[in-house]
Amino acid sequence: MKIRKGDLVKMIKGKDRGRTGVVLRALPKVRKVVVEGLNLIKKHKKARKEGEEGGIISVPRPVPVANVKLVCPKCKTPTRIKIERKNGKKKRICKKCQSYIDEER
Repeated sequence: MKIRKGDLVKMIKGKDRGRTGVVLRALPKVRKVVVEGLNLIKKHKKARKEGEEGGIISVPRPVPVANVKLVCPKCKTPTRIKIERKNGKKKRICKKCQSYIDEER
């Protein structure tokens, strides 16, 4: 999977199409990511302890990786990524501006 935790991504499909957010969790086995502030659902929370309040909270749900595109930190546009092996390590490269994505982090 080419998208990792901490990457800025843009939704290209779904109810939040066009919005951007930071990846909170990557789930490579199911090919999904959890994006901060996107694909929110309402969850009813019951008060468990005395004095604690229950209520309705918004929780981000996983989104398929195919529905998001990585935003390049250098050119600030949603882009595809190519992987290049250098000195035994994988490097991610922006296909639009040809810059390394991992070096900007």
